[in-house]
Amino acid sequence: MGAAHDRRPGRLTQWWRRAIGQPPGSEPPAEDRTALLLAVAQAGLPLAPAAHPVGHRCSCARVGCPTPGRHPVSFAWQTQSTHDRAQIERWATAEPEANFITATGMVHDVLDVPYGTGERVLARLAESGHGTEVGPVAVSDDGRMLFFTATRGTPEDEDEYWPCELDSHPESVDEHPGLRWHCRGSYVLVPPARLPGEGLGVTWLRGPEHPLVDPLPLLAALTDAEAVAAGTPGEEQGW
Repeated sequence: MGAAHDRRPGRLTQWWRRAIGQPPGSEPPAEDRTALLLAVAQAGLPLAPAAHPVGHRCSCARVGCPTPGRHPVSFAWQTQSTHDRAQIERWATAEPEANFITATGMVHDVLDVPYGTGERVLARLAESGHGTEVGPVAVSDDGRMLFFTATRGTPEDEDEYWPCELDSHPESVDEHPGLRWHCRGSYVLVPPARLPGEGLGVTWLRGPEHPLVDPLPLLAALTDAEAVAAGTPGEEQGW
């Protein structure tokens, strides 16, 4: 990942963390890892084991792994993904350092945006009382914010489905650093996860106990925030 990402938490992020009883910058205790994963599974999100960082390297055997600690350990991750409690407990016990991914496009999608964009949208929603709902939100210490939404699923008319091979893959962030929609065929790391580098990880800002929301109103808000940040504002949606 690029080194230019700003990982400094703003005041709104700190407020969210206090609201859920998590001090800013804190990590969940190691013994809570399995419980946190099971909470994700209980919300219906399918999980599969992923690699984990070993220093700045990856636990996989691939020389020069391009996404260390961020990818599934099995090529069959889509069919392997499950929310079965017993299976997840077995995986977590067998691989105590492993990260986990959640496969998108089955139960949920993820709107993956630069940290600053996500924080601006949360701030505007909080200040305006706008009706756009927000579900689970995760923060990644590489400068990304992940908004978990209901999936668009597989519409009857496939022309209405637009998976973008460039935008929806986790490893494409360097080439496409703006907003990305993880849908069918993609995945994201699920908290708690560790990233390469000392003390870096992926944590919940709003946990999986929050219901998944319609992605389209949230997408509109995030797209507008991205356009404003880029200096090409579109409609301001009346905010």
